[in-house]
Amino acid sequence: MASSSPPATMDIHSMSAARRTTDRRPTPSRDGFHLIPNHPIEYDLDLTAMRSFSDITFRVSTSDMAARIAFNRPSSMNTFRPTTINEVRRALEEASEDVRVAVILLDSESDGTANASFCAGGDQTVRGNGGYDDGSEDVPRLRVLDLQVQMRRCPKPVVAVVRGYAVGGGHILHMVSDMTIASTEAVFGQTGPRMGSFDGGYGCTTMARLVGQKRAREMWFLSRFYSAKEALEMGLVNAVCPPGELDGTVGRWVRRMVANSPTAIACTKAALNADQDGSAGLALLAGQATRMFYMTEESIEGKKAFMEGRAPRFRDLPSSRL
Repeated sequence: MASSSPPATMDIHSMSAARRTTDRRPTPSRDGFHLIPNHPIEYDLDLTAMRSFSDITFRVSTSDMAARIAFNRPSSMNTFRPTTINEVRRALEEASEDVRVAVILLDSESDGTANASFCAGGDQTVRGNGGYDDGSEDVPRLRVLDLQVQMRRCPKPVVAVVRGYAVGGGHILHMVSDMTIASTEAVFGQTGPRMGSFDGGYGCTTMARLVGQKRAREMWFLSRFYSAKEALEMGLVNAVCPPGELDGTVGRWVRRMVANSPTAIACTKAALNADQDGSAGLALLAGQATRMFYMTEESIEGKKAFMEGRAPRFRDLPSSRL
């Protein structure tokens, strides 16, 4: 059995934190996950106004190394328009580059009404010929497709925190996130075919990989909505918890990921995406491998030899003896 709490001097993130010398029986509690604090994340940096964001909020917790990007159009159920998506893309890029950030949360703000929503997809009031047009760009565009790719290429975990409706394009954004933690009040589903729209990219392929071909066709062809419990059972989400426990659960998951090897996470994320993303996915995985190779004796010797104008002596290095 795992101990209820580790010794005061024990790092709770160590592999030994949940070990008891008097009992070595196999137990899932040996992973020590239950020892990680589950209080909500506190954000000490609010970058929303500084970045002139109008459709999202953007906060950073330097203590928990987490960034929170939240849709902030509650009056329209947090639907997105080009301005919204471009702000999310800017915030995501900044969070990806910020060394103080290890995990990125995609969340939503609420106005306290009954229509709580993570994101209800594209704002149909600005949908035009060929895309969405809110006057912020020269022509109608489908910027959300660029965001989907950006989320997958981000080397840091992107976690969707779903409160209320995640439907249409919002449902696809939660699916392309690395993980989804949902409130028991969350609702999931596709709306495209009912509104003359669809997503033939990640919206179809990722869904089919998550829930299977038959269920994916059901979700698209019938445009039904599903409860958080149903979403969990079909593999659409990772965890479901009561609204009052959602932020604490998110905090615990974030703290465990922050404690893990960032390079291992970046490489496994790239590997998990590689088979679906073709050559671009393989290139991203190879890029992570190249970054690690640059830290080896062989790579350092290659650069040093070039700078000194001599032939490299790779075979003299212990690391080259394959």
